Amino acid sequence: MAARELLDRGGPLAKVLRSYEPRAEQLRMADAVEAALDASATLLVEAGTGTGKSLAYLVPAAESGRRVVISTATKALGEQLVEKDIPTVRRLGLHPEVTLVKGLSNYVCRRRLEEYRQAIVAGSVRPETGIDRVLAWVEHTESGDRAELSTVAEDAPVWREVTSSSETRVGARCQFYEDCFVTKMRRAAEASQIIVTNHHMYCADLALRAGYSGAQALPDHDAVIFDEAHALEDVATEFFGVRLTRSRLDNLGRDADRALRKAGFFVDPSREQSVQRTMAAITAGTARIFTALPRQPGRVLIDGRLRQGEFTAGAEQLRDGLASLQGELRQFNDNDAVLALTRRVAGLVDAVDTVLDDVSDTYVAFAEPDARGGGAVGASPVEIGPLLRERLWSREGAMVLTSATLSTGGSFEFVRKRLGMPDDTRELLLPSPFDYETQAGLYVPRALPEPKDPRWLDAAAAEIRRLVEITAGGAFVLCTSVRAMRALHEILCDQWHHPTWVQGQKPKRALLEHFRAAGDGVLFATSSFWEGVDVPGHALRLVIIDKLPFESPGDPVTSARIARLEQRGERAFDALQVPAAALALKQGFGRLIRTRADTGIVALLDRRIVTKGYGRTLLASLPPASRLGSLDEVRAFWALAGARAPTDEDPFDAP
Repeated sequence: MAARELLDRGGPLAKVLRSYEPRAEQLRMADAVEAALDASATLLVEAGTGTGKSLAYLVPAAESGRRVVISTATKALGEQLVEKDIPTVRRLGLHPEVTLVKGLSNYVCRRRLEEYRQAIVAGSVRPETGIDRVLAWVEHTESGDRAELSTVAEDAPVWREVTSSSETRVGARCQFYEDCFVTKMRRAAEASQIIVTNHHMYCADLALRAGYSGAQALPDHDAVIFDEAHALEDVATEFFGVRLTRSRLDNLGRDADRALRKAGFFVDPSREQSVQRTMAAITAGTARIFTALPRQPGRVLIDGRLRQGEFTAGAEQLRDGLASLQGELRQFNDNDAVLALTRRVAGLVDAVDTVLDDVSDTYVAFAEPDARGGGAVGASPVEIGPLLRERLWSREGAMVLTSATLSTGGSFEFVRKRLGMPDDTRELLLPSPFDYETQAGLYVPRALPEPKDPRWLDAAAAEIRRLVEITAGGAFVLCTSVRAMRALHEILCDQWHHPTWVQGQKPKRALLEHFRAAGDGVLFATSSFWEGVDVPGHALRLVIIDKLPFESPGDPVTSARIARLEQRGERAFDALQVPAAALALKQGFGRLIRTRADTGIVALLDRRIVTKGYGRTLLASLPPASRLGSLDEVRAFWALAGARAPTDEDPFDAP
């Protein structure tokens, strides 16, 4: 059967899902995805919230018989597909083999775990908290996925000692290869028709295939579907750049010592002394780099002034130390663990060279200092389009990109240019089936000062308090900076009886669980809560956005992209900053209405959207909610919308 027949009225889905109603938008998307798979075409689909896009691409993928990779923005979305959506597909009589492929750092490495255990026994390292629980769990786990072990925190230091990575993988000659969790996962993927992964893992596959003959992170496949494709540019920019953290360089020393001791490299004391001198130089160079960084929040450009001082001296010392370590390791290249270490050091040398290159027009170098003397240095591609043209769009097979936020002002031009997509890319723009005019109100307080005005913070706080009173809580306060989030939270946290949280107070998942359970809570958050967060129902009925989400022109990557556009004679504000803000604003708005039963208010505390010319573009990108011009209108709208009786949850109402 065609995908449409499976999803349409009277089809198998209608027989297995309660209160099912076919959606014209979902059927059109299923038709388009099916046609793209058949023609090995490239397709862009914006599917508004509530379209049911997951089934609109999963059903054609399963029905096609082709091997399809489905790439999502986050692990959570991938898990949702496997745990919620794939079972629905199977109820339609389709039974594709499916494997969830996560990044290597999610899996325990048996070799590293054994080396760490031996180092603990020998007394050369102090055991990290939780290692006993990890050792006991590994004895019975089938997957080795650290998400299974909930008693050890996701960010616990023990994981960095025992998990896998592309830098630490040894390969088929590893003594643990047959029992390796990554090996098992990859064999399951090889036997599957549908492989669910994430954008970062897919970019890793592209890089491996381009760099090494026969190398790959994912099995060969006939098609790829990128869900939440609006995040693809940022992930690819991060992946195809380089990033050196202080902890990554510190980990190198520990791993090198363990691997070389186990390989017998230190039987000769003079060798051990030589390596220790080299590692001391690497440590010293690392310290000089991160000590030289300015102590300010956010990314900063590694400019000529910074390059002339201690930073460059430290980077050159680090590079020389890494090159010396390469030379030491070549003396012992018949050991797999040492070979893996050699490849890792070579990658670090290349990364340092990229950061030090001050004449490149491909990359822009940056630093991300932190207050503790750590952080990161790195370099990102100024444009990701040319890299994707070479490594992604040149490949054979169908490619589908879908999200609720891909267009700006009804056009895909911005995302097509940013991603360097082929001229023959097919397009489909599908509105949400929700009745936004009835379900949602958009409020912009014109009387508020503009965000740069020093009076804005107190005025915004007062407006937030009044809005929270109207809806009796149930609010997200989404901020464009950590500074604004903390300032607003500090002013308001004691001004109401509603349970109140601020991002960073607890893990993200725990904050969302508390918020959902409370029913009248208020959560202050920044960018990580603007997308991929799903709180359907009455618990979230007010979304307050502090300012228009323009990318900072002071960010090194954004600044370099602005300069590149201006070199070409384009007006960067119109070509980059406005459409990027439109997509981000649409994501923030999208947190509010998740089902047909949801109602609520979106308040934007930035009057520029109605006083500046570019505001028309931003407003045109948002769902057609009722426009509200005063708090009295907000109260009137909420009195009607908030009184709507909830209905049964729609089976397709999903992120």
